Amino acid sequence: MERLKKYILVIIDVLLLAYLALAITVFNNPDESRKTCREVTITIADENTNGFLDVKEIKSLLMKQNMYPLNKKMQSIEPRQIEEMLTSSPFINTAECHKSKDSLVSITVTQRLPVVRIKGNDGGDYYLDVNGGVVPNANYHSDLIIATGTFSKKFAMQSLALLAELLTDDDFWNAQIEQINVTEEGGIELVPRVGEHVVYLGPLPQDTDKEMQEEKIRDYVKNRLHRLELFYRYGLPQTGWNKYGFINLEYEGQIICKKEKGTVVDDSEEQINNEIMAQEGINPEAINN
Repeated sequence: MERLKKYILVIIDVLLLAYLALAITVFNNPDESRKTCREVTITIADENTNGFLDVKEIKSLLMKQNMYPLNKKMQSIEPRQIEEMLTSSPFINTAECHKSKDSLVSITVTQRLPVVRIKGNDGGDYYLDVNGGVVPNANYHSDLIIATGTFSKKFAMQSLALLAELLTDDDFWNAQIEQINVTEEGGIELVPRVGEHVVYLGPLPQDTDKEMQEEKIRDYVKNRLHRLELFYRYGLPQTGWNKYGFINLEYEGQIICKKEKGTVVDDSEEQINNEIMAQEGINPEAINN
């Protein structure tokens, strides 16, 4: 009998401890079904860069789908569904949503950042992001490079997006170049903001292997932009920015300047900064007026 009493007392003690633990848990974590979201914070991680979105547009996207969390029951808010809905937008790259115990919901998104606007001769009008992905045309205003001319969407995605990225990643060229034009023969022309000339790079390298093609394009473009920068720094200040109408960088180690596209190079005029160009590995004999 005495043993039974002790056993009952032990059970009572265990139940009491369990009750106290449950009471403390409920006190510290009230029933989520009774709690409502009292605040929503939306953060665009790359808001200071050129992008399509602001916080108001993110909120609008959520409200259109009846998924804006404010004043909704915390229990009914599904972070994964919010993330999936946001990333279905062509302008959003990633989305993360979290609920906190104090009835707050935080949402963080990253954008698909455009690097070039495509306006081809075929009537195409769209943007390309840094990965070569197509972003639909939108009410978007920014000082982006524009690509014009004759080319396929595949060429734009695989070649023009990379070329635009190389230009925009460099502060000097990002400020200098405003347009890329693709000729009917597939050559690349760059139109600068300063001066009355066109810069001809020639056709971009192509390869069946994507990674090899990207490497070839990077090397090709960087080599020619380096030569052009030297010419801008040491050549044009002497002759004047409007003397030439056409600067050809297609051929390795050469800068050929003409008064306009299609004219014959005049070898009789004085060559520009031969010594400086030679020191940089550029053939001065090929720098003609």
